[in-house]
Amino acid sequence: MQTARFTWPTQRAESYDRPLDDGFAIQSEIAKAIATQLKAKLSPAEKSAIEQPPTRNLIAYDRYLRAQKIRAVQTARVPADMREETRLLDQAVSYDPTFLLAYCQLAQAGAYAYHLGVDRTPARVALAKAARDAALRLGPDRGEPHLAAAWVAKDCDLDYETALNEVDIARSKLPNDASFFALPAYIHRRQGHWENCASDLERAVQLDPHNVWFLTGVTQTYQSQRRFSDAAAVWDRVLAVAPGDPSTRLWRGVIDLESRADTQPAQEAIRAVVHDDPNAVDAIAEQSLYVALCRREAAEMTSALASLPPEGIIPWNVRMPRSFFEGLAARVRNELAGAARAFTTARVEMEKIVREQPDYAQALCVLGMIDAALGRKEDALRESRRAAELLPVTKDAWAGASVLANLAIIYAWVGEKDLAINQLEKAMQIPGPVCIRFGILCAAIRVLRNL
Repeated sequence: MQTARFTWPTQRAESYDRPLDDGFAIQSEIAKAIATQLKAKLSPAEKSAIEQPPTRNLIAYDRYLRAQKIRAVQTARVPADMREETRLLDQAVSYDPTFLLAYCQLAQAGAYAYHLGVDRTPARVALAKAARDAALRLGPDRGEPHLAAAWVAKDCDLDYETALNEVDIARSKLPNDASFFALPAYIHRRQGHWENCASDLERAVQLDPHNVWFLTGVTQTYQSQRRFSDAAAVWDRVLAVAPGDPSTRLWRGVIDLESRADTQPAQEAIRAVVHDDPNAVDAIAEQSLYVALCRREAAEMTSALASLPPEGIIPWNVRMPRSFFEGLAARVRNELAGAARAFTTARVEMEKIVREQPDYAQALCVLGMIDAALGRKEDALRESRRAAELLPVTKDAWAGASVLANLAIIYAWVGEKDLAINQLEKAMQIPGPVCIRFGILCAAIRVLRNL
């Protein structure tokens, strides 16, 4: 006989004895007991969800929990991790084709992978929508499928009206879910309603104070507004929730670099993280490379590049190949032949993406930077200006601001210094990713001395 024990903050303990294969009944009883103790008012849909197990297939449930664990950590933006999450969820619904929550997460994971450029294909959108539709068929009266539908509308179609309508439907079913503040917050941010975004995310954090994703969303919003002291305070809150997370420790150190051009705190954070856990070098590779470029330290750049995943990273809603960053590092070391080889390799990969998705603004912008580095001035200007037309800040204030900033970088790289300065001045008039996501590229302007 297996025993499950949980303890209240009041130190009141309750024990539950069930056979191992009756674990879902234990979960249900614990959830009911928690709701009673907290005097929570549950909707009929929430009561039903508590009483019904998500699945009776233990293998399916195992895959679902493993996928949730991947999504919960900061490094979930790594392409390989996102693909692994999708693989596990595909297995979950294969083992149990009636597993509603797995379909919901599969729809959200697919939409997110498309949005970030990990799999920017029509097939990925179709799979995300198929998972959404399956969830809606299985639970038309449940809130979770409508919440999944909202994520798909936002990330795949940039259809904010539909997304908000789906949130309203879901909210009536699950009134206590913090996502009903978080998801509209992300939409507000893309619409340029920055204060609404910050306030909604703070409300989400009040409902789910240990959610690292929500807290990180607050920091990103503050940093885009250049509210660095506020961002630092929230990073401290993230560290209180996840004190051992290496990526969070380093992002906190980067605040001083972005606000005061002081690389020392970030460098000290890198040393402390690696000292505590040498295996953490992979988790902090993106930030380490950024800091190394700012410091113009060849050995540090080489070390960071060695830890970048083969598929590259996602510094700003588009996957950038590792060869692109290898080209930057080679230029810093004045290895011009090596830089040309690396950028040429990167161009092959990005050109393929743009050929398949000609209106994918973020990928066009990256291709423009590569062409600028290779001396293909006219191509670079055409591609970057087209990207700015496709994704203006009026359509997406979050990603559009990055495209404008990258346009300034391209102007600098092709020798159009006056245009670069003018473009940077325009970018500084609106909230945007001052350094946190395209900081590697801003650092490249400095190290290449193009301004």
